[in-house]
Amino acid sequence: MASIAAWAQPRTTPAPDQIVLPASVHAQGNAASSLRDVEREWRKNRNDLPAALAYARAVFLLGLTEGDLRWYGSAKAALQPWWNAATLPADGHFLRALVKQGFHDFKGGIDDLSAAIAIDPTQAEYWSWRFSLQLLTANMAAARADCDAIAQRFGADEGQACAATLLYRTGKAAQAIPMFNRLVELPDYQGLSSQDWLRYHQGEAYRVAGQTAQAIAVWEKHLQARPTSHLVRLTLTELLNQQGQYAKAKRMADSTSPTDALLVQALLASRGLKDGDTQRLAEQFESRMNNQALRGESLIERPTMVYLITYGRDNAQGLKLAAENWRTQHEPADAVLLVQAALKANQPKLAEPVLAWMATTGYTDPVLKALADDLQTRLGKS
Repeated sequence: MASIAAWAQPRTTPAPDQIVLPASVHAQGNAASSLRDVEREWRKNRNDLPAALAYARAVFLLGLTEGDLRWYGSAKAALQPWWNAATLPADGHFLRALVKQGFHDFKGGIDDLSAAIAIDPTQAEYWSWRFSLQLLTANMAAARADCDAIAQRFGADEGQACAATLLYRTGKAAQAIPMFNRLVELPDYQGLSSQDWLRYHQGEAYRVAGQTAQAIAVWEKHLQARPTSHLVRLTLTELLNQQGQYAKAKRMADSTSPTDALLVQALLASRGLKDGDTQRLAEQFESRMNNQALRGESLIERPTMVYLITYGRDNAQGLKLAAENWRTQHEPADAVLLVQAALKANQPKLAEPVLAWMATTGYTDPVLKALADDLQTRLGKS
């Protein structure tokens, strides 16, 4: 299970006993049959922990693959009898950690991952996810410690994967690129999840280094082999929109049932193209927001912030959400949104924590640097 989801978006928060079963694009054929089997076993006895963990893992992975956060609600429902249990088997702590981080409880997720590691330190995915959450919460010292442990326990290549990620997240993207270029070709890393993880970060290293064409090429090539990789498709679409390549972005985001994130990117592309589709897409996104509100879901979802801030639907509300979101996670995309909103609102002080984060971590990229320079000027610091 790749740790790409630790670069998480904020999540919906269903009621504790709510079971959300969205229609799935990919749970068809054999996959659908397998999912029905694990669901059937769980429903026979919802107090059977092994059955609950099997179902929680299956639907969490589905949500991760499809970018459909509602599957995380299904995973949480399966784990509900043990949600507050002090002790669990290692895989119980692990699955609960994944769902917790999916709902933005990063401290709880790290605590559960630490408990899982204490019980069974031989599972690489436990360490990989904890490394990712340390990075997401900007605990760089803990992330480096976990990366060192991964190298010692699971080999130099595993260690290099997290080391390369640390490099481009700390201002050394140029050093990370050749490391990812080597790793993606290794025979042991040709599995689908490994390629998803590595190709995403390989492209990100190029993007952060300002080598946009190379990032686009990496992600386009990967999608030819793996068209269902939602994270790579979304990240590529975002970059194409940023570069003004709206026609390609629109094609990339186009789907009969796009995720919220792809829908808002299609909206931005449509506006850039002036193709007459903007109003329809905006109304579709508004309808989704209204439906979420009617269901009582509490969310600070990144696509919503993009809609409010980048699209410009309601910058004041977007700024409020972006500032609240920044208190729990520190991702480059969240930094961009907070600075954009603060500058638009002429409230640069609200984005000042982003400058502190950049100074502490060393992170920068072309989009964020331009915004940060403007922010520094507005704050009278340059």
